[in-house]
Amino acid sequence: MTSGPCAAQMNMGGTPQNFVQEIEAHSTSGTSAEPNSTPAPMLMSMRDGWMFMLHGNGFIAEIQQTSPRGGDKLFSTNWAMGMAQRSAGPGLLTLRAMLSLEPATVTNRRYPLLFQQGETAYGVPIADGQHPHNFIMEAAALYDLQLGNKALLSLYAAPVGDPAIGPIAYPHRASAIEIPVGTLGHHQQDSTHIADDVLTTGLAVGWLRMEASGFHGREPNEHRWQILQGAMDSWSVRATGQPGQNWSGQYSFGRLHSPEALNPGSDQKRQTASVMYNRPLANDGNWVTSLIWGRTREVPGHLVENSYLLESTLRFARRNHAFTRLEVADRTTELIWGERPLPPGFDEQSAGRVQAYTFGYDRDIGRLSHLDGALGAQATLYKPGSQLRPVYGADPVGFVLFLRLRLTGAKP
Repeated sequence: MTSGPCAAQMNMGGTPQNFVQEIEAHSTSGTSAEPNSTPAPMLMSMRDGWMFMLHGNGFIAEIQQTSPRGGDKLFSTNWAMGMAQRSAGPGLLTLRAMLSLEPATVTNRRYPLLFQQGETAYGVPIADGQHPHNFIMEAAALYDLQLGNKALLSLYAAPVGDPAIGPIAYPHRASAIEIPVGTLGHHQQDSTHIADDVLTTGLAVGWLRMEASGFHGREPNEHRWQILQGAMDSWSVRATGQPGQNWSGQYSFGRLHSPEALNPGSDQKRQTASVMYNRPLANDGNWVTSLIWGRTREVPGHLVENSYLLESTLRFARRNHAFTRLEVADRTTELIWGERPLPPGFDEQSAGRVQAYTFGYDRDIGRLSHLDGALGAQATLYKPGSQLRPVYGADPVGFVLFLRLRLTGAKP
């Protein structure tokens, strides 16, 4: 099969046959890539030379956690992405918008998640909670121009978007598609997936792609309905390789200017590396696994945080999904301090590591029009380090019951 703008549209609903077609499909956030064989459920149609796509994922979840710092809550995590694509001149034009109702469906500006830290709510640090995503997660234009048979030059411009740093963000990652809550390593691995004033250029040759981005480094503030603007004061570079239909890997590095609102005098250096593998199975099944490392270093200063993640989801017998997420993440003394104003001169230091072991299952229960539903549950066992045990206890546990809803055009 040939590649190119026309081929990309003619291949509507099919599996990309090479890395160039995977890039042109633009089915993930920003310009990140996943293995060519990874399924991407969505609604698709053609009209007047345009190809239109719509896909999304949502959960209604009830979480219960042990430990003196645990909590319980009914909430919803969700997103939907619409895309329009057509040939334009010698290349392919893609317009894309991604929205989330989490500012309304996650009340009090966070949901409980033991040992999670990062960003703010009501002017103080969030501790043991995950912030909601912005209403506008992405608004972007992309243009791809083929250079010969195996090369592709790409441009990505977004007032709100995802720069070229990190793996596919967890809400859109196939290995996490059945998991309703965030990762503990989010702020070391993929928290830049919502950034302001993003400009990315990339060149793919064969199975290798190099990218560079400029963007505004400050994280979104706690008022999640807003669109913020700022100077393009941060940068990143990323190398992505797709050596086969079932494999994808990336390494990225970036320098973020003043990302934290409560610590505006500090910059951050971030490194990430990841490998993703998808294995198609019989009866519309697949087994997708991600291995991710993320590292941040405060500048000036010497505070270093690492996080490691192994995540895997198996779809089998058409309607069944079993999944796991195994994490090791460094935590800091800001987490121990809790959701209180930081004292003057607060010196954030390492507070050791936490391990988290998540196992879950859900089963498709039916379809309403193009909306698939599933019922599921997951359990997470935490193993905190010695500095954290006096605050959290030795073996905290979290449970989540959920209803998953997904847009899809394919029949089960």
